[in-house]
Amino acid sequence: MSLDRRTFLAHAATAAGASGLLALPAHADDHGAPSSPTSPRRPLRIGVSTYSFWHFRGDPPDLRTVIDQAGAMGFDGVEILHMMMPTEDNAYLQELKHRAFVNGLDLMGFSIHQGFVTPDADERQRNIDHTIRCIELAYALGIPTLRLNTGRWRTIADFDELMANKGVEPILPGHTEDEGFKWCIDSIQRLIPHAEKCGVCMGLENHWGLGRTAAGVMRIVEAVNSPWLQVTLDTGNFLENWEPQIRQMAPRAVLVQAKTYYGGGEWYTLEIDYPLVARILREAGFKGYVSLEFEGKDPAETGVPRSLDLLRRAFA
Repeated sequence: MSLDRRTFLAHAATAAGASGLLALPAHADDHGAPSSPTSPRRPLRIGVSTYSFWHFRGDPPDLRTVIDQAGAMGFDGVEILHMMMPTEDNAYLQELKHRAFVNGLDLMGFSIHQGFVTPDADERQRNIDHTIRCIELAYALGIPTLRLNTGRWRTIADFDELMANKGVEPILPGHTEDEGFKWCIDSIQRLIPHAEKCGVCMGLENHWGLGRTAAGVMRIVEAVNSPWLQVTLDTGNFLENWEPQIRQMAPRAVLVQAKTYYGGGEWYTLEIDYPLVARILREAGFKGYVSLEFEGKDPAETGVPRSLDLLRRAFA
């Protein structure tokens, strides 16, 4: 004898009532799926950026070892910093993917560098080509999202000096900010077909240059107007008015990078209220990964697991 779904659910509910058990929530729909926002929330998953183990000081550690460490520390996923990869050979990419799998980890983010804020069309094209290549690398690694930068004017060449100036730099003489936004928007629009083809969602980060503010990031995201360009939200890159700016970006976030500073920050130290950040993200409906970017001077062996404990408690 066969039963259709409605008949089966009716019998199951009757049996559950007789045994004192509840087979389905009272608010379940005909598909058995909860239809009420009161359903239990799944805690956000916490990953770690490989940047947390290397702050551009000396030679980068072996990514395979970093993946092993992340698994041993209890993370859920790993965000790969492209600059730490010694090769782009497919055999190496698949080795990283396998290493993550056997450690029970997702490869969930790919953090790359590029810049479109330049009047040099050839330079913009080189950065477009580089980004297309990185989209393909993310696809080969099985990574669903890629961190995108706007780039900056580079009128302050030294990064330490830029940080001392809170990320603010003069516009290139003879040009305007509107020109910079046009170069950036036009370049990203050329990336959209490649992101769509590979199924890699780009997340524009609040990362200096035109992306130093939430307003700058959202101006570009809204102008490009594609589901394949969203936001990578970095909690540590707003050096003033961080709460309203996080609120502005949170609804479009596909990845959140969470900075911590145990031992004092490499460039600065921020007091970030992570329980408040977690509440903002919940209100915005964020369900993706939180990726730790440990940027403190403590050894990674102690600062990273300490940061994981902080984030687990805040985002539980």
